[in-house]
Amino acid sequence: MQIINDIDARNSLFLIIDLQSKLAPSICNFSNILNCTLKLSQASCVHDIPVLITEQYKEGLGKTLLQIKSEVPQANYFDKTYFSACGEPSFLELVKQYKRHQIVVVGTEAHVCVLLTCLDLLRNGFEVTVIADGIGSRNQLHVQIAIEQLRQAGATISCAETVIFQWTERAATADFKKILPIIKV
Repeated sequence: MQIINDIDARNSLFLIIDLQSKLAPSICNFSNILNCTLKLSQASCVHDIPVLITEQYKEGLGKTLLQIKSEVPQANYFDKTYFSACGEPSFLELVKQYKRHQIVVVGTEAHVCVLLTCLDLLRNGFEVTVIADGIGSRNQLHVQIAIEQLRQAGATISCAETVIFQWTERAATADFKKILPIIKV
């Protein structure tokens, strides 16, 4: 089994999968998922971590939620129809261009697009950290099944706050002072 190193802001890419307006109302605990995503988005800005956002079939599921768009104006967007973003011909090439081997993932639906994308990223040699409090499905059981399958496949399962602290590394720094208001919300 591959040993996963601690998450490092200099090696991380933040991947937001399909947090779209028409899908959101159907997702269990969506407000928690959105909250985690917004916190990670703010922290990614503090640490200059690139953000990539996928949008699944926008005509049917709508665009990425405005709250997310406003937090990460520097994000790149990727349209897809494959459930695994890696199925799209140019997705892996785009991810490789960031030159970051650690992918931190939030999104929906956990048992479909998140699961399949993460499995393909793992197969392509990336270290994948799935944010358990940042993924969701219409059925909560499906989330648990996806987490277990991802764990067995070699993904690291974590939570938003842990990753934010890993990115920040230490207290008593200018970055830590910027992070405090994010985690206190």
